[in-house]
Amino acid sequence: MKLVTFKAPDGTDHPGVLDGDEVVTIDGVGTMRELFAQGPGLEAARQASGARYALADVKLLPPIIPKKLIHTSGNFREHEQESKTVNWSHAIAPWIVFFQNVDAIIGQDDDIVYPEHLTKELDHELELAVVIGRDGAFLDDKEAESYIGGFLIFNDITARDIQRREMKSGVFSFCKSIQTFCPLGPWIVTPDEVGDPHTLDMRLFVNGDLRQQSHSGNMSVTIPELIAHHSPLGYSAGDVLTTGTVSGVAGFKSDAEKWYLRPGDVVECTIDRVGTLRNQVVSWEKAHGSPPPPFREW
Repeated sequence: MKLVTFKAPDGTDHPGVLDGDEVVTIDGVGTMRELFAQGPGLEAARQASGARYALADVKLLPPIIPKKLIHTSGNFREHEQESKTVNWSHAIAPWIVFFQNVDAIIGQDDDIVYPEHLTKELDHELELAVVIGRDGAFLDDKEAESYIGGFLIFNDITARDIQRREMKSGVFSFCKSIQTFCPLGPWIVTPDEVGDPHTLDMRLFVNGDLRQQSHSGNMSVTIPELIAHHSPLGYSAGDVLTTGTVSGVAGFKSDAEKWYLRPGDVVECTIDRVGTLRNQVVSWEKAHGSPPPPFREW
């Protein structure tokens, strides 16, 4: 089952279910988070019989705005290995975690706005993300699997020049949390449809050219282990947990300047049995109707 949030032709927003070339409104809940808060099983979604719209006639929105977006990193050690080829400023340790800015979330076909006055090194990071299906905390590895409510794609847009400066203090967040830097979607796919989440091919394309390619089985930990490890933070139904990026980012290439994102680039993130998340990078002026402010080193 694929769960979506969409804007109908009349301008109203709804949680829904994808049914072929149509979306079906889930009645009785206002948001996707409310749907997960109703409890495991998502029966309201499985029995959805509300208004139907052609998929082509609606606008897909971010499938969920979580209470917490728990951003984990360092789980694909291949990403740490590639950082060594350019003598990256800091080691990419296992078990990195921080909270992401949920106000930076955008959805399918929404624009990534390039803040030219803040960064000159805009990068992409393909990630598999997990929706937490119910409230819980202090889980063990075995029970953690039952907390998986679904899967979706996350593109962790990062300003590398800002990141290097932040990491001098040992923490980083601003570089990944600027408005529009959190593409998420295109929908939530329930576990029964994904199957084993450690058997998924992962690819990211920029303007049709393959930039990142790996496999979810290359994680150094399992997804239940990841959920259990971070569960002392406390989960609310509908929270989102990211699983870290794979190798192939622009910033860890010897000729990184050639590979950073630019206005006009179209980024497509594809994960088998989950879908394809597509976003275009646009200039500050195109997004805001005026030139960017003068550059300031953050």
